[in-house]
Amino acid sequence: MSQEKRLTMKDLPENERPYEKLERMGAGVLSDAELLAVLLRSGTRSERVTEVAQRALVTAREQNPVDPLSALLLMPLEALSGLRGIGRVHAIQLKAVLEVATRIASVKAPDRASFQDPAAVAEYCMESMRHLDQETVRVLYLNNKGRLLADKTLSVGTIEQALVSSRNIIMAGISCKAVQFILLHNHPSGDPSPSRDDIETTMKLAEAGQLMDLRLVDHIVIGDGIYYSMKEHGILDRTPV
Repeated sequence: MSQEKRLTMKDLPENERPYEKLERMGAGVLSDAELLAVLLRSGTRSERVTEVAQRALVTAREQNPVDPLSALLLMPLEALSGLRGIGRVHAIQLKAVLEVATRIASVKAPDRASFQDPAAVAEYCMESMRHLDQETVRVLYLNNKGRLLADKTLSVGTIEQALVSSRNIIMAGISCKAVQFILLHNHPSGDPSPSRDDIETTMKLAEAGQLMDLRLVDHIVIGDGIYYSMKEHGILDRTPV
């Protein structure tokens, strides 16, 4: 018995082919489903690739109605590969695309002098931290002109546990000859509002750094597309903005 072939882009009407549409008009005009179809390349024996893409996005929309494409790419590999029409190879390819996008976002740093600007710092770290499913602590070490010397990530579960590593945070700053540093951590809930523990930890770490002539410039909490700067809110100097 002959085996039915998988439906590919060529099985689509010419005016519905994402490849040709991208060539004519650019990638920016493609819908999420069309971009996904370009990455998947082929569908199943009963579904066109665009139909597979649309169905996958419908599933992802249940998790994130606002940004289903991100929700799809952020699915655990096992869940993503389990979607009909995706499979192991396509799931791995999509995870690789997500990592490429994350790395591109991370190297688009603002001008080094702008690390003194909380909004620029938040933008620098946002895409790599906003979707993390556990609290992660990150430290940016700066010289006396506010230029970035080192960017270190410590996965510690919660910000309170960062105090356990406060000595390591300080020593790492000294080893790279930093004179100031910025602390960041994310809230998986998406709400960056600091807890009392967040604020207490900030003050204790600031005191520890002061003893070693290493100034804590800011503590920024990353939410889903938004941030909270303790510098902007006057918490570090205990004066309201």
